[in-house]
Amino acid sequence: MTGASTHQAGTAWRQVNTSSDQPYGTGNASFQAAGGVDGLRKLVDNFFDRMGSDQRFATIHAMHPEDKEMSRDKLARFLCGWLGGPKLYNEKYGAIGIPRVHAHLPIGTAERDQWLICMAESVAEQSFAPDFQTYLMEQLYVPAEAVRRRCAGNPGVTG
Repeated sequence: MTGASTHQAGTAWRQVNTSSDQPYGTGNASFQAAGGVDGLRKLVDNFFDRMGSDQRFATIHAMHPEDKEMSRDKLARFLCGWLGGPKLYNEKYGAIGIPRVHAHLPIGTAERDQWLICMAESVAEQSFAPDFQTYLMEQLYVPAEAVRRRCAGNPGVTG
């Protein structure tokens, strides 16, 4: 999966999800579809475990601190709020601007795609509804691409 195949017209997703009367992206429908806090922590644990054990993701794995617990916590908390649930990231760490906090890293197209592939494979292993899996990956492309654009001029970035 590459960025081009991952991102579709995310704004076109207005179908009603199976676990709520609200479409994904409305209220807390996406948060609920992801299984709430527990579902998102499971996703994040799967994502970081995969990143650390699969050589395809060695580059992005090396961009994180050796102890990944804070990174796991930050991503899970961010996803909770980003998907319409409680703003747990803000409660613990303050406001976040995803491109800004990654601006110091050499993230190009290859690194963006590593992140998206690792996440897509982790999402596919969750018990999320198939339409939510598609929706989630389409939505995650947006911040991933914003990070790539912000980092484009950094040393070591190729593409």
